[in-house]
Amino acid sequence: MKIIMYNVREDTEGRFVREWEKQTGNEVKTVHEPLSADNVDLIKGYDGLDILQTMPIGGEEVYKKIADFGIKQITCRMVGTNMIDLAACKKYDLKLTHVPVYSPRAIAEMGVAHAMYLLRRIGEYRFEMDHNADFSWPANLMSNEIYNLTVGLIGLGNIGSATAQIYNALGAKVIAFDPAYNPADEPYVTYVDNADDVIKNADILSLHVPLLPSTKGMIGEQQLKIMKNSAYLINMSRGGLVDTDALIAALKNHEIAGAGLDTLADETTYFGKKVTPADVPEDYKELAAMPNVTITPHSAFFTQTAVRNMVRIGLNDVVTIVNGGRSRNEVFLG
Repeated sequence: MKIIMYNVREDTEGRFVREWEKQTGNEVKTVHEPLSADNVDLIKGYDGLDILQTMPIGGEEVYKKIADFGIKQITCRMVGTNMIDLAACKKYDLKLTHVPVYSPRAIAEMGVAHAMYLLRRIGEYRFEMDHNADFSWPANLMSNEIYNLTVGLIGLGNIGSATAQIYNALGAKVIAFDPAYNPADEPYVTYVDNADDVIKNADILSLHVPLLPSTKGMIGEQQLKIMKNSAYLINMSRGGLVDTDALIAALKNHEIAGAGLDTLADETTYFGKKVTPADVPEDYKELAAMPNVTITPHSAFFTQTAVRNMVRIGLNDVVTIVNGGRSRNEVFLG
């Protein structure tokens, strides 16, 4: 089978692609750029399609071309499918699969790392040492310890559950809100009845929900005002969950103690890319200048385990669908 794979980094994904080729006997053509109207014609002559998109793949004409080339599926080797036109997939009978789980621990560990960095005031110590030659122990930088604290999670899917297990192992009390109850989480989590109860009581508030119309801006001015002023907000999920302007205001007004962010609204213009200083948005600059804020460029997933799983699960799904099978990772198109 011949598969074309877009937006491939040879220095990270490449070795896992070659490994999969050797193990399966299939051929994979890798393309460095994301799929777009400019390079869709490269698909001609291939049996299957694997993509990773940080931007929409284009208008309906791109989907029509994909189907006209005889392709029956689009495999998106990432969790989110918000860059894909589901209606166009349905219209042109293109099955869509994604990789819903590639390494929950990768994202969970990054969130905990952000939280511990903030909790122990490392950025604030570094600021004083680097800018003021102050190597003392200011009273306002005396920190708490994790086992004394309550960690609040909104969302208890695979990543939320992995996060709960880590914090529980560190001795923290973990509370969570999720409309779907999972008894497997009971050893690590105390469920509460609504998100506001989590927000009010958490010393560390960690978000683990998808970006939907119902969750967009779910942490805004109102929610930030009911957080403890000693609490930290951790967002390893989607930038659109948090109102960035409201967050900046809350930090400036000392309404919360800090924030750990792996994702920001409108990040696609610069996260995952090398850009010029002029391309960096002002809201990022404002947040990055704060010693009680940590930011990573949506890289929480970026571990060897996760990248290998993304490659293998995605390519295996291509083979399954092209051969007429069904994948448990298929996306419902409505």
